[in-house]
Order: sequence, then structure tokens, then C-alpha cells
Amino acid sequence: MDNVGQVFYYQWEMDLLHWFQSIRNDFLDFIFPKITVLGNAGLFWIGLTIILLIIPAKRKTGVQAAIALVLTAFICNIILKPGIMRSRPCWIEEIEMLVSIPHDYSFPSGHSNASYAVATAIFTRDKKLGIPSLVLATLIAVSRLYVFVHWPTDVLAGSIIGICGGIASFFIVNLIYKKWSK
Repeated sequence: MDNVGQVFYYQWEMDLLHWFQSIRNDFLDFIFPKITVLGNAGLFWIGLTIILLIIPAKRKTGVQAAIALVLTAFICNIILKPGIMRSRPCWIEEIEMLVSIPHDYSFPSGHSNASYAVATAIFTRDKKLGIPSLVLATLIAVSRLYVFVHWPTDVLAGSIIGICGGIASFFIVNLIYKKWSK
């Protein structure tokens, strides 16, 4: 692929990606691409948010998840990715890919961002639903390393932004509901 983004990474990042490549096997090669697809365009998390919005008892959680998604997607995909223009590892090193090579920039990971934004939003309101959401968010984040489309710091930054967005949306929703209840 023609490398148009900045190529910068720490050696430990490439070492970690190579470690993931060293543990590849038929089972993981089957399961991780399926897990990573759950984060594509945030569709799973958008769908879950819509379901939460539809269920009256979960509507507040759904509003919070929607705010977290919009807020963090704007930060990651509109501001940071085009501003930083970081190349993906699969753009600079050729390996057998398990997924299609993405065409947008690498930093931060949108999959990790959306996953942790919604999972954190859910966790702050409903621990029973939040714990499996966080487990899935973690699996999606790790899958981005396994399929060689993100640097570890992309995933870390996307996860942190998502967590912060999920927490910030908690306070935003509390303010909104407090004002509406008056």
C-alpha cells in the first residue's frame, strides 16, 4: 500500500505486534476477525445503543451511550485521525492479512474508542450489562492488534478516549435529566 501517513512507532509496539503474529493459529485466526468485525463503523455499538434507547427502563443508558459515541467519534475520527495521520502497521510491513486493509489513518483506534465509549457508558448505569460490554470492548481492542491494523498506542489512546467519553457522558446525561425534571 502506498504509505501516505506518518510512520512513527516505538520498537516495543512492533515487538508486541510480532508477538501476536507468533501466536497465530487456526482458532485465533478464525475468531479474532469475527470479533474485530463487531467494531466495524461502530455498528454493533450503535445497534446496542438503539436497543437501549427503545427500552424505556434502559433509555437513560441509551442516551448516555449515544452521547459517548458521538462525542468520542468526533474527537477520534474528525480531529485526531486526520490531524495526526499515523500510518497503520499493515501499511508498512507486509503480512498475511485476516481482514481488509483499512484506508483511514491509524491513530487512535476507532474500534477501541467506540467499544469503550459505549461499554463504559453502560457500566456506569448497569454493572450487570456493563461487565460483559467491557469484556467485549477489550476483546475488540485486542483483536485490532492481532489482525495487525493498529499499533498498541492506537488501541490504548482509543480505549482511554472511549472510557473518558463514557464517563463524561454520565455527567452530561445527569445534567440533562436534572434540567428536564424541573
